[in-house]
Amino acid sequence: MISQRCRYALKAMINLARQDTVVPKQVAVISAEETIPRKFLEGIMSELRQGGFVEALRGKTGGYRLARPAELITFGEIMRVVDGPLALLPCVSQHFYKRCEDCRDEKACELRRIMARVRREASDVLDRTTLGDAVSQPQLGIV
Repeated sequence: MISQRCRYALKAMINLARQDTVVPKQVAVISAEETIPRKFLEGIMSELRQGGFVEALRGKTGGYRLARPAELITFGEIMRVVDGPLALLPCVSQHFYKRCEDCRDEKACELRRIMARVRREASDVLDRTTLGDAVSQPQLGIV
């Protein structure tokens, strides 16, 4: 399950992706439109800026805008910056691998084999789905 922080980050990024212009958007506006606590969002936007996803512009008309086109920012990238690994077990993570302390034999571990498949499937979807996809595709029913 993703954290609330990650959900808010994704909602804020989708909000910025919906804009047709490169005009920056203030945190207060994103906060109100997406029902995200403003102080919490300020921290998230700072983290997204450090991750290279948004640019911050200072001043009265300042705010945030996407640092690259929405078609070049994937859900997987954002989620890894905000929440860390996508894998459910550390031993199957591609970017944050760590051997499980209680594992006797990784090669024979059935749990690792199944969780690696889950990670592969989830990361395949998240790494090929962009913010551009999210704002351009019609709403689909949840299954």
